[in-house]
Amino acid sequence: MENNRWGRRIRAFRKLKAMKQLDFAKQIGMSTSILGQIERGTRVPTQQQLDTMASVLNIEVEELMGETNS
Repeated sequence: MENNRWGRRIRAFRKLKAMKQLDFAKQIGMSTSILGQIERGTRVPTQQQLDTMASVLNIEVEELMGETNS
């Protein structure tokens, strides 16, 4: 997936859950700097990071990827 798309989807889900970047970063055990890079599309999240983000956001990783079969 295009890096920028990852970031847009992660940011969108975070905002839907009314989470500030700082709070989300703390919950997933990541610095706000790294999270910001991911959200801006300048860094690719690892599978483990995606799993953690999805878990905290209470969604499936597939939703972050935009691959739901609803």
